[in-house]
Formats: sequence, structure tokens, C-alpha cells
Amino acid sequence: MQKLIGVALAVIGAIAVSGIAFNRGEPISALWILTAAVCLYTIGYRFYAAWITARVLSTDATRATPAERLDNGRDFVPTPRWVVFGHHFAAIAGPGPLIGPTLAAQFGYLPGTLWILIGSVLGGCVQDMVILFLSTRRNGRSLGKMARDELGPVGGFAALFGTLAIMIILIAVLALVVVNAMKHSPWASATVFATIPIAMLIGFYMRGIRPGRVVEGSVIGIALLLFAVVGGGWVDHDPVLRTWFDHDGPALAWFVMGYGFIAAILPVWMLLAPRDYLSTFLKLGTVVLLAIAIFVMRPDLKMPALTRFIDGTGPIFSGKLFPFVFITIACGAISGFHSLISSGTTPKLMRTEADVRLVGYGSMMLESFVAIMAMIAATLLDPGVYFAINSPLAALGGSPDAAVTTLTSLGFPVTTGQMQALANEVGEATLFARTGGAPSLAVGMASIFSSVFGARLLAIWYHFAIMFEAVFILTTLDAGTRVGRFMVQDALGQFWEPLGRTSSYPSVILASALVVAGWGYFLYVGVIDPYGGINILWPLFGIANQMLAGIALAIATAIFLKTGRARYCWVTGLPLTWLAIVTSTAAYQKLFSLDPRIGFLAGASDLADKLAAGALAVDKAVVAGKLMLNLRIDAALTAFFLLVLWVVILDMLSIGWRVYRGESVKPVVEAPYQRTQYAGAANA
Repeated sequence: MQKLIGVALAVIGAIAVSGIAFNRGEPISALWILTAAVCLYTIGYRFYAAWITARVLSTDATRATPAERLDNGRDFVPTPRWVVFGHHFAAIAGPGPLIGPTLAAQFGYLPGTLWILIGSVLGGCVQDMVILFLSTRRNGRSLGKMARDELGPVGGFAALFGTLAIMIILIAVLALVVVNAMKHSPWASATVFATIPIAMLIGFYMRGIRPGRVVEGSVIGIALLLFAVVGGGWVDHDPVLRTWFDHDGPALAWFVMGYGFIAAILPVWMLLAPRDYLSTFLKLGTVVLLAIAIFVMRPDLKMPALTRFIDGTGPIFSGKLFPFVFITIACGAISGFHSLISSGTTPKLMRTEADVRLVGYGSMMLESFVAIMAMIAATLLDPGVYFAINSPLAALGGSPDAAVTTLTSLGFPVTTGQMQALANEVGEATLFARTGGAPSLAVGMASIFSSVFGARLLAIWYHFAIMFEAVFILTTLDAGTRVGRFMVQDALGQFWEPLGRTSSYPSVILASALVVAGWGYFLYVGVIDPYGGINILWPLFGIANQMLAGIALAIATAIFLKTGRARYCWVTGLPLTWLAIVTSTAAYQKLFSLDPRIGFLAGASDLADKLAAGALAVDKAVVAGKLMLNLRIDAALTAFFLLVLWVVILDMLSIGWRVYRGESVKPVVEAPYQRTQYAGAANA
């Protein structure tokens, strides 16, 4: 029976994928994409993931996990599988699967959809599951520590230092998306601001008032969040209150930096943990609701399968379809950030190795489904509206009137009246040049929800979507800042032992300040960028994230080689090879392209020439120096990340060569077998 179900799913999925890939000239229903995703995910989880866990990883339900052996009631705690699943999904599901597909819709619906489906099943889900398993077998060690243990000092040091630098970039871009979503939007800002005291209230509620009542606290928190969306509308319509929340980009950037710093130094139960609880329910509920709405509506996609911008001339970000679609959609297909979570908190909670497939493969599969929802929401918009929202005015002529003229001439007609009417409907002053992907995604989600659940509530649905995206982002931002603080403290402790104590508040404050200063710099420069910052920072974000995934896969491949599983190296080796090709190509173009819209160094030179010639407007000339410096720093970081990736890959290949020749290699670092004391652990 299972085989028949598998065959049926394969046939249905193949028909759906074929319909997506080969349909030309006629509208295609979003239901085709939804069907293809469900079928492909089900087959991948039921067969491919099951084969990997049984044959490649050889998971052992009788083996005690570090959560059991090192149980301290604080960091190592044996936890039921669904609780671990919820934690892991909340931690990995940041803004990447929302924003990346939205921006990649510039190329059309087809390339991004295929990459999300294929990349996740064969790459992203595999990475998350394998790293989770390997860390569980090594007492929950971090990716950097596993690199030092398994690769040696050079590759290990490169991986450890590179991971911290990559994290700085990831957090900066996430923060930029939040800022662009709130800029001069009192409703959005008031709603997002309200999520912070709500999370803290729920933290105190579950710790002091009703200890351990997670579901109860979460229900109250969700109710308050929904009320915050409505309350934001009241603020927006009050002539006094709206001025309190109407801010420009730099002011909001300072707010986000302050939030990140405070979140990193506060006790985890006070802010980070309750936000995690609330975001889990909100994320899952919204995604399910969105899928139901799409199923009921069966809407046709308005974006073509391929647009003219596959040649690299897109107004949202520059670069050709290859390689930039594969780095623009980082999370949702494969994400290096996930490897930090899979080797961080999650392996310390795993009660049994039998849960590796559900938690590792299943959580990433669900995130990929979120990315599919985001792609559908973006491509349901009228293309002219989509490009008007996501393109910086500087790239379209400098004004709304020039923007609509440019877009219409490109074959994506839109009018200023149409944009203003839409802005009025969602409760915004304007929707032109709301770069970053978040506003256009919110418009797409609001359009879907309002069509099914109430057309007169478009403004409510829009700001609910903004709040939904902000919860995604802030959860990752504060968690990432805290993880970065731990990494900095570890490094500082090498020079003076007290600085490495996580319980020392002077050390906590110093390390948190250093991390926030790192990502805050890139955030601020991105905010003052007249092109919205996304054109510069998002490609760097994608390159860094995918390179981190490559580092994780190289470490996993090295361990397979050392443990006599060389015949299975293709499981991690194939996605590693693809990522190495994609990221190296993208990095080369960002470093050496002569097009100032693509190459970092070319962009800096172009700005310098225009500044010297007096060809820049006054507002652009004021920030030109900072932008040039930032572009050169971006170039240096790209070169550094590329070097780190290939140092790790070459170290892995060296291990493979020594194994092939029968020479000795560094012994595998793996905790000895100890039988679990949990009865029926496999079914716990």
C-alpha cells in the first residue's frame, strides 16, 4: 500500500511540476505549485530522508543522546520530539524564506520555484538533518568545534572565524528588512514596537505568574499580537500618536540596534524565549491559513514564468539568472544559518536519534513550504505593482512619475493612481520604493487573505502580514545576536579567562556591544544607501549564507570519509559541489564585474568618479564616502568568505586523498556508545 501511495504521489507531483515547467502563454494556477510542493516534500521525507537515516547515518534509537547523558536541566534537557520540532522550526525560520523568494520573483515564477523544491529536498533538508545527527553524536558540539576536531587547525580556524563574520552579515541584512518595512509607516512601526513588551509580559507570565503554562501563555500572547495589529491602525489615524511612530530609516536603525543589544544581555526567559513561543504558533498558523486560502481561491499567477530581467538588468537587484537566483533564494532551498542551529541548541534537546529525520529534515521541509507560499504571494501581484514596490526610485528615474514611465516602457504597466489607491487601501502613505521585499510580500499575503476572509479588511491583513514578517525577523535577529555574543566571549576568553564567562555581566555587555556594532555598521550604511541597501547587501547575504552551507557540507563529507562511508559521500558532496560552483561564480562577479550595479569595486569606482565630477545630487554626495567604504568592505568580506570556503573544501579533499591512499587521518571525535535509559525511546 505504501508503495502504491508513493507511486501515486510521484505521478501527481510529476504532472504538477511538468505543468509548472512547460506551461507557456497561458495563466497557471497557484494550485499547481502547491500540489507539486506537497507531493515532492512527501516523497522526499518518506523515502529519501528515510534511506539517509537508515543507510548513511545509521541512527540508533538505543543510543543515549547528549541530552540524556549530560542532562543538567538548563542546556541539556531530554525533550519530546514535537517540542524539539517546534523549537527548531522557530529558530531556523527567519525572514530568508519570505524575502528571498519575493526578491527572486524578479526573474519570474519558474526559476525560483524549481530551486526551492529541488534545492530543499536534495540539499537544504539533507544538510540540516546530517549536521544535527553529527552534532548529536558529538555531545552537541558547534559547527566550528566540529571543524576544529575533524578537519584540523587550519580548516577548523577558518571555519570558526568565518562563521562569526558570516553571522554579522546575516543579522545586518535581516535588520535592514525590518527597517525598510517600518520606514515612515506609523501603523507598521507601532505594531512591531508592541511585540516587544508583549513578549516580555508573556515571559514574566510563564515564569512568575503561571510557570510552565506554555500553551496558555502563547494563546494570551497571540491574542495580544492580533490586538496590536488593530491598535496600530488606531495609532495611524490619530494625528498626535502617529507622529510618535513616523520615523525615517536612520532613526529606526538605531532602534533596532538598541533592541538587539538589550535582547542579547537580558535573561533568555525574559524576551528571547517567549518571542520564540509566540512566533512558532504565529508562523505555523499563518502558513496553514495561507495554504488554505490559496486552495480555496485557486488564483492564477500574474508574473510570467521568465521575465526579461534574467539577463541581469533587473531594477530590484542586479545580476543574471545564474548564479544570482541561487543566492537570492538562500533560505527556503538551503541555508548555512541552519547548520548553526542544528549544531547549537537543538542537539542538546534531542531525546533519541530516531527524531533526527523529523526535526532536521522535517523542519527544513516546512520552511521550504513557507518559501513556496512567499513565491506564490509575490507572483500573484500585478507585475507593475510588484516592481514599483520593490525597486528603488533611484533605479527607475528618481520619482514616482518617472518610475511608472520606466516600468511601463519595460512592459510592466502601472500608474501612480493605481499605486496610490492600493496604498490607501492598505493604510500606507505610499508604496513606491518600499524595498526589501517585506512590503510587497505583505501586499500579496493581504490580497490573498482579503479575497477569502474579507475584502474590506485589506489594511488589517496588510499590517498583520507586516507583523508576521517582523516576528520572523526579530526572532532570528535576537537569537543570532545572542549566539554571536557567545562566540565572541569564547574568543575573548582565549586572551583573558574572565571575558569568556557567560555569567559575567561585564563580559556579556562587552561581547554584545561588539556584535551589535559589527552588524549595526552594515545596517546603517544600508539604510542611508539611496538604492535601498538591498542591491548591495542582499547578494552578500546570499553568498555568505550559501558559503556557510558549503562549509557545513564539507565538514559532513569529511566525517563520512573518515568513518568508512565514502560510498555515501555523494549525499553531501553533490549539494556541496553545486554550492561551491554557484557561490564562487557569484563571488567572482561581485568582485571583478565591471558593471557598477554588480561589482562591489566597480560600484565604488563609479561613485568616486561621479563625486569627483560633481554629477551626484547633494543628498547622494553626502553619503557617497560611506557607500564607497562599505562597497570596498563588502568586496573584502566576499574575498574572505570565498577563501574560507575553499580552505575548508581543500582540507576535506586532503582527508579524502589520505583515506584513499590508506594513510592515517585525524581520529574521529565521537562520544562513546551508551545505552539509553528511556524505554521506547524510538517512539517517545
